Amino acid sequence: MDVPSPCIDVCSLDDKDICLGCGRHIDEIVAWSNSAPEVKLRVVAVARERLATMKVWPPSRSAQS
Repeated sequence: MDVPSPCIDVCSLDDKDICLGCGRHIDEIVAWSNSAPEVKLRVVAVARERLATMKVWPPSRSAQS
């Protein structure tokens, strides 16, 4: 089973190295392609929790234009 990346092409890191688009830490982003499916599922769950507590969520895709 392959877990799709949660990347939404809003790639910008905050001061804690958390992506404002997908909620993953930079280390999780870098390790993504070599991670096992169960690790990816956990990363996605944790990233969603992070995004729920971030004041900038949801980012605007139109802001990139």
